[in-house]
Amino acid sequence: MADPVPLGRAGPDVPAYVISVAAQLTGLHPQTLRTYDRLGLVRPGRTVGGGRRYSARDITSLLQVTRLTAEGLGLEGVRRVLELEHEVDALRRQVAQLQGELDAAHAALGATSNLPARVSASQVMLWRRR
Repeated sequence: MADPVPLGRAGPDVPAYVISVAAQLTGLHPQTLRTYDRLGLVRPGRTVGGGRRYSARDITSLLQVTRLTAEGLGLEGVRRVLELEHEVDALRRQVAQLQGELDAAHAALGATSNLPARVSASQVMLWRRR
């Protein structure tokens, strides 16, 4: 989903929106946003005085919560869906990192000239001591 608000120079995780603006952007009541914060569905940043500041990513999450609840999912189910999506994102990043490491290892092996030639799975080479 595209970011619901223009970011300018601020990144998607910069807590920039006060609760009234977040409520306006999402169509939710500020009290609903407080409830979602209390339930852990969204975790807005805080000012020194304790005021909530929502990022573009928080706004996107709130819109997702709205969509999921409109589809009939309860708040605990929404919390679990969001948790699983975060886990999937983390696993995808880990797979991408490991794939990069594997590609680098293959490239390094390919550049090494003193290794034995590759043997297909149907061929077997036996080495015996004399």
